[in-house]
Amino acid sequence: MTLETSIEFLKNIGTERAKLIKNVLGISTVEDLLTFYPIRYIDKSKIYKIGNLTKYSETDIQLKGKITDLQEVVYEKGKRLSAKFRDETGTMDLIWFRYTNWMKDAIPLNKDIFIFGKVNFFNGNFSMPHPEIEVDEKKALSGTLLPVYPGSEKLTKRGITNKLFQTAIFNLLKDLPNFISENLPEYLLKSMKLMGRLNSYYNIHFPKDLKHYDEANRRLKFEEAFFFQLGYGLKKLHQKTKSFGNPFPIVGDYFNQFYENNLPFELTNAQKRVLKEIRTDMKRSTQMNRLLQGDVGSGKTMVALLTMLIAMDNGFQSCLMAPTEILAQQHFNSIQELLENTDIKVLLLTGSSKTKERRIIHEELENGELSILIGTHAILEDKVKFHKLGLAIIDEQHRFGVAQRAKLWAKNNIPPHILVMTATPIPRTLAMSFYSDLDVSVIDELPIGRKPIITAHRREKDRLSVYNFCREEIEKGRQIYFVYPLIEESETLDYKNLMEGLEHVMNFFKSYNVTMVHGRMKPTEKDINMQYFASGQAQIMVATTVIEVGVNVPNASVMVIESAERFGLSQLHQLRGRVGRGAEQSYCILMSDDKLSKESRTRIKTMVQTNDGFKISEVDMELRGPGDILGTQQSGVVDFKKLSLIEDSVIIKVSKQAVEQILEKDSLLNHPDNLVMKQYYIKQYKGKNKWSQIS
Repeated sequence: MTLETSIEFLKNIGTERAKLIKNVLGISTVEDLLTFYPIRYIDKSKIYKIGNLTKYSETDIQLKGKITDLQEVVYEKGKRLSAKFRDETGTMDLIWFRYTNWMKDAIPLNKDIFIFGKVNFFNGNFSMPHPEIEVDEKKALSGTLLPVYPGSEKLTKRGITNKLFQTAIFNLLKDLPNFISENLPEYLLKSMKLMGRLNSYYNIHFPKDLKHYDEANRRLKFEEAFFFQLGYGLKKLHQKTKSFGNPFPIVGDYFNQFYENNLPFELTNAQKRVLKEIRTDMKRSTQMNRLLQGDVGSGKTMVALLTMLIAMDNGFQSCLMAPTEILAQQHFNSIQELLENTDIKVLLLTGSSKTKERRIIHEELENGELSILIGTHAILEDKVKFHKLGLAIIDEQHRFGVAQRAKLWAKNNIPPHILVMTATPIPRTLAMSFYSDLDVSVIDELPIGRKPIITAHRREKDRLSVYNFCREEIEKGRQIYFVYPLIEESETLDYKNLMEGLEHVMNFFKSYNVTMVHGRMKPTEKDINMQYFASGQAQIMVATTVIEVGVNVPNASVMVIESAERFGLSQLHQLRGRVGRGAEQSYCILMSDDKLSKESRTRIKTMVQTNDGFKISEVDMELRGPGDILGTQQSGVVDFKKLSLIEDSVIIKVSKQAVEQILEKDSLLNHPDNLVMKQYYIKQYKGKNKWSQIS
């Protein structure tokens, strides 16, 4: 037998049951069955008495007694078996629905037996449907915790019960030493205080006690995290051997003079830490690949600018590429304003750039006169040539394809250093695992002087008070956003829509200027209306989610999100980030229907309780799953059997550190101590992972 052996060859399973198990549970091989982990455990060391049961008793219990009065009961939908179970303290009904004749014949009558199952309480009577029956006292009174596996009614009807899985896996565990061996080196087991592989499988299925279960669980989680990290570690090594980079050893006048004379505010400790990490990367002669995560308004643009000034100090050009013209324009305006009192030139290149502007940009890029270019996909055009590109910053990486990024990297003979920025906080654990091929930096502080946004949940009955509050804010000189999920009324979706909302807002706020922005408007019309609001001429903007990214109006202090239950957590958080960009107190009001689903209540409650984008992203991952957060291309990348990206951050971090230390000393895993790990990795992942650079 091997791990690849089909389960149809296991005792009590056979071909037909194997097909059904595969269809329902996706289990087809011995390895699948071995990693079919219990969802909970039951303790059969205790025997209950019927007379001592109460409606509050544990649901899964074991009793000793006799089955009597077995009979068939015919009813409208079919028939069932019914019997009495008696011990010296009372009686209980036993029921079998949709039984077969062999089940009926197998039930022992008037003999001392043990039954185990879920107890129901109804109208003062106890009953147990489909009890497990055991005649052998030694088997009934198990000294270990017994596993309960995921199942279904479809399997139970065909005799594929929890007991069958228990028996099949117990028999399998007896044969384990014949076909499975340790896959982690001895020194790692000792340093991490990990249970051996064989022992962990025994104790995850049939633990002696909770302590043994915890140790087995930790070992199996570590193993999953470790080999996942090993794959990415080898990928990074492979990239570094191929990707030479231009070292930036100098921090000179451009950086220092700006830092000393033009920095508008003191950097947060998080910004300083991230700059130090970037600085360390760029000193090396290998290409930097770093992911910079920063919540809305955390100061990523400032870090980007200071990094570009380091590139200038070393004689290199930089570009910053954003996915939309609005976001590119916002970066350009911010950076141009920061460089206002310097002689550093920065230009903007987008699809809307005029021919004359393009000609100047192309010429100054090629002769080296232009050091900083900000733009959209237009930067990728073949005619855009750099004199000496040393740094490429990509904002919102997930909106660019691999081929697009490759074109950007190819704009210099030696690939430029890469800094990827995202304002969508990815859970730290997810970033640590999925982005192991990138180094991850996190800005987790807001700039000094920013006040946390106050978020409140309101319903339709509160609308008048919400409108009055908005009026008070406008009287203070502030501006308001009203955001809607739909442009027009929908026949199928009962949500607030922009056109109806615009009418209500204009009727209530008659003495104020109101502007509107949505996705069907022409770009020029959209830009004019946005500028009308940004300049302060309009006090209220009614919009759809097109304002989610790229609108920066520090004077806007209130964000009212209509039908908030319609939006996902990350989108709500992004929308909320449009306010709170100035020094004044800002507010986000989530308007919703009275009837909310459980998930909607969780999302809204989370938004009210915290402004921390990373905490929000973890709740979002619990609700949606990691695949949804990373996008369809990456879904399935983190398909772990044991490891939880939310709960096991410590194990993920420790496994990553272990991999880094091992590969630093033995990059090809050729040391005799590492052979078991190397052989397992090659067998499991060779061919599945093109970065398997060991053989």
